Amino acid sequence: MMLRVGLLLLGLIAATLVVVSALTNGKVEPESNVSYSFESLVDGTLERKPARGGAEYAQAFVKDTAWINSLILYPFVTPSFRATIPHFLQSWLRNYIAGIFIYFASGALWCLWVYYFRKDYYFPKGNIPTKEPIKMQIIVSMKAMPLYTLLPSLSEHAIEKGWTRAFSEISEVGWPNYVMYIILYMCFVEFGIYWMHRGLHDIKPLYKLLHATHHIYNKENTMSPFAGLAFNPFDGILQACPHVIGLFVVPMHFFTHLFLFFCEAIWTTNIHDCIDGNVFAIMGAAYHTIHHTTYRHNYGHYTVFMDWLMGTLRDPEERKLKDEKSS
Repeated sequence: MMLRVGLLLLGLIAATLVVVSALTNGKVEPESNVSYSFESLVDGTLERKPARGGAEYAQAFVKDTAWINSLILYPFVTPSFRATIPHFLQSWLRNYIAGIFIYFASGALWCLWVYYFRKDYYFPKGNIPTKEPIKMQIIVSMKAMPLYTLLPSLSEHAIEKGWTRAFSEISEVGWPNYVMYIILYMCFVEFGIYWMHRGLHDIKPLYKLLHATHHIYNKENTMSPFAGLAFNPFDGILQACPHVIGLFVVPMHFFTHLFLFFCEAIWTTNIHDCIDGNVFAIMGAAYHTIHHTTYRHNYGHYTVFMDWLMGTLRDPEERKLKDEKSS
């Protein structure tokens, strides 16, 4: 245990030193004073964006998000009516529509593949969830979706105000730094979600008030891809908060941040299908199914690292051996 804690502290110290070094040595400054807005790159006008830093640069993010809003909202809201909606509400509406689409598209395709086309391969003994738990999971998720999608809207608002370390173009930091920042950001997210998730179990009032809603699905025949977002909305927001907090700690590319945020919906679909992907070090569905049945293991999100470090890891192979001995 002491070795694991020592490794954790060393990792945190190393990550902190890298970020501080990058900031103090100017590695996050633009490589040149020329960058272009995302919209202008798409339409070919190549409108120059202000150099990084300052209110003018922060406001340039508003143009980028306004372009995304127009793209997503176009089939649903006329341009004249959209012009009457405040920018923040447009961003929230866009995230809400995108969230619903991703939830149903990923969930339906996943269910069609694993429960219909590959049913005999993945579930030879049955245990396919019935319509009732799936219906309940969809209802719970839809009730929570308005608040879920408020969080990325708030993160965009913070970016537009210039409060975060977000940057607009990869050319501003260079590809090596861009890759390094993604790694640091995802390490921060993994660390944060582990402790947020574990806290929702260890702090009993929080579990009872928030997290218990998700854990009513604790058997293989009640878990499905649609359970991935079936949380109390404040539970889901708490577990997603590391994505937003990380923006204030690690320099992060704006569109990469949005992409990773919405990948959460696809990832949570994947880890609730009860299928063992057997990918080394990845906290896949087999690990997460154990979490839903023991309540004390596998709190991690993308990887098994934090659980290994803190002694809460339970390997699916260990479970199989125990099941075989008990049968």
